[in-house]
Amino acid sequence: MNQTFTRRDFLAASTAFATGLGLGLGAAAGRAQDAAPVFKTKLHKALIRSKPTEDELKRLKDAGFDGVEGGILSPREAEQCRAVAEKLGMRIHSVLRGWAEFNSDDPAQVEATFKLTEDALRAARGFGADTVLLVPCRIGGMKMPKPQEFVIQFDEQTGHLTRVVAGDNAPYADYLKAHNHAIDTSREAVKRLIPLAEKCRVVIALENVWNNLWVQPAVFKNFVASFATPWVKAYFDIGNHVKYAPPEDWILTLGSLVAKCHVKDFKLSATDPGDGKFVNIRDGSVRWPAVRAALDQIGYNGWLTIEGGNLSLEEDSQRLDLIIAGK
Repeated sequence: MNQTFTRRDFLAASTAFATGLGLGLGAAAGRAQDAAPVFKTKLHKALIRSKPTEDELKRLKDAGFDGVEGGILSPREAEQCRAVAEKLGMRIHSVLRGWAEFNSDDPAQVEATFKLTEDALRAARGFGADTVLLVPCRIGGMKMPKPQEFVIQFDEQTGHLTRVVAGDNAPYADYLKAHNHAIDTSREAVKRLIPLAEKCRVVIALENVWNNLWVQPAVFKNFVASFATPWVKAYFDIGNHVKYAPPEDWILTLGSLVAKCHVKDFKLSATDPGDGKFVNIRDGSVRWPAVRAALDQIGYNGWLTIEGGNLSLEEDSQRLDLIIAGK
């Protein structure tokens, strides 16, 4: 069975969702229009620190953070960092593995990137973390549709894209081939990692990072869900795919598959809806109240980890507080 999704579909759904939120607030008897929303879920604040030291963790705690996302260390080093964090009442909740090359044509490269991912899982166990952020691969160098041009149709059984734009798809034949090859090779590699993930009690959390793959929520959900295991979920970056669909749509589509969230913001270009630039959180096009409401709707009790930006610790913490409050 094929599924078809357009950018217009997601924008319409997002508008309806935001309107529904407004109607719900307006219908509440006796509630002031500017009253703060009440959420059922609890969110925790973090930053990325590859090898967190005691001094760093103290500064982060003083600024109001609850923990960090670590890097790939030896199990012994990770255990030492964990002991320091726990002494301070902090947590190292995840490991940033980042880019892998599971779609490489070089078997040695595939194996090397696989081994590094195994190291990340073992580091996570040492940290006491429960996820590893993994970007399975990337594609590029061929003709691709602009973000607003995508009209994706895919096969639910294989995840393969059957078309990416309305009309003639011949100009994008190389993109379709590369995308479907990436799906197959990534699925094979991740399946091989699942036994170690289960042994380490660590979730493989797949992320999209401007890698030209799974560019619409339903396509990404299909890929993540295809593993049919609690040890493979999604690491959703709130700023990465604003140019494809509003973040709240991604969150609502992924639902319980969301294991963790990175917090970034992206400012869409006023002249080109498929272009823009990354900015500090709350300075871009992300509709943070809608994002917070979507996280609450899917029952997400988890971490918000800031990635990038040039703000002070205190300013980052304060802006995260506003996001968590639904403002």
